[in-house]
Amino acid sequence: MRVARIQEIEPIPVVGGELQWRPVRRTLGIEAFGINAYTAGAGELVVEEHDETGAGAGHHEELYVVVTGHATFTVDGEEIDAPVGTCVFLDDAKERRGARAVEDGTTVLAIGGERGAAFKVSPWEFAFAGVPAQEAKRYDEAVALLREGLELHPGNASLLYNLACAEALSGDHDTALEHLAEAATNPRFRNFAEEDPDFDSLRDDPRFIAALGPPRA
Repeated sequence: MRVARIQEIEPIPVVGGELQWRPVRRTLGIEAFGINAYTAGAGELVVEEHDETGAGAGHHEELYVVVTGHATFTVDGEEIDAPVGTCVFLDDAKERRGARAVEDGTTVLAIGGERGAAFKVSPWEFAFAGVPAQEAKRYDEAVALLREGLELHPGNASLLYNLACAEALSGDHDTALEHLAEAATNPRFRNFAEEDPDFDSLRDDPRFIAALGPPRA
């Protein structure tokens, strides 16, 4: 048995510091399903806007439970008032979802899994988990986490991109360029790389443009 209190799980700022992620699943060592918590003050992001079809997603059905405070969800443009105790269930991976806190101290618990499939940790979770190490310039630790994710999700463009970022920052330019070239076959990540400061050390290297390849629609 393991016990944890959500408010005592150290939050990790992600999404450029806009979102406070409390890694419930990793803290408790849960392997059967995905579960995490997010906390926010009034007006702040408490669920990142996303769908479950992208490269970083787990293609999960998701249940969001407002356990403290009050949030406003937006699902495919429809606003949902969500005071404490509200459950919002999304069974369509294509639905765009996100939420902002209405009150200080709002906490939303997110639970998910892919219907009909054994649970696998989503690619985004490895990227989020590596944020503290990367910001502290412990690049080897960030690289190890992202490589762990790629063992579970071979060829995943989101993980390859984040791995290339960490490798570029660490000075491992050759490997970073290899992984960037793989990630850049996804137009979204090619576009990110053009302005991402993580790749500033590579911009004068002619191999950087070659790794990006031609613009893709």
